[in-house]
Amino acid sequence: MAQLLSNLGTYVPDNLFASLDVPVLVKPVTLLTGQGVIKRGTVLGKITKAIGAPVKTGTGNGTCTDVSLGATAKIGTYTMTCTAAVGNGGTFSVVDPDNMQLTNATVGTAYAGPINFKINDGTTDFIVGDKFTIAVAAGSGKYKVVDSTSVDGSQVAERVLIADTDTTDADVITEAYISGHFNREALIFGGEDTADDHEVALRDLNIILSDNITY
Repeated sequence: MAQLLSNLGTYVPDNLFASLDVPVLVKPVTLLTGQGVIKRGTVLGKITKAIGAPVKTGTGNGTCTDVSLGATAKIGTYTMTCTAAVGNGGTFSVVDPDNMQLTNATVGTAYAGPINFKINDGTTDFIVGDKFTIAVAAGSGKYKVVDSTSVDGSQVAERVLIADTDTTDADVITEAYISGHFNREALIFGGEDTADDHEVALRDLNIILSDNITY
């Protein structure tokens, strides 16, 4: 449940806030370990997707490697089925969790799409009907510094960290603002992101940005 800041014991009076005309609400967050010290005013995104290891069925003993999420990955199972078998190669259809046909994959060639992978030839050739499945599951729900180049859901801005937090050695449960009127120049983003990249998404969450205070 969100908490309304009602006293200066929680509110830190600095230039992070542009105004207190918008209710300042906070909620707990779990910050993912390994991000070092994350500063107050850092904008956070939630990990909503995670990709699993490929599972193979069939005759060929080739492998599926270099598996990773793409930007548009859906939660559910992706299925790659051999539709054309040739010596030391082949073609695989790719179907998404909604049974939508995607671009075919070719053995030995890196595949880039909603998920990324590479199907490799083995000592026993693939035959028609051989399959790989790759599941995309709901993510951990932990938070990372927002970065528009991420693909695990944390590229979507959701919250603003309330206090400096050291995540070097472990996940940390702390708090973050989920609404308020913030000074855009005081907010911190990951990668090369700026307030302009996330302002619309934040506004939809009642996190309002202004640039009327120099930070």
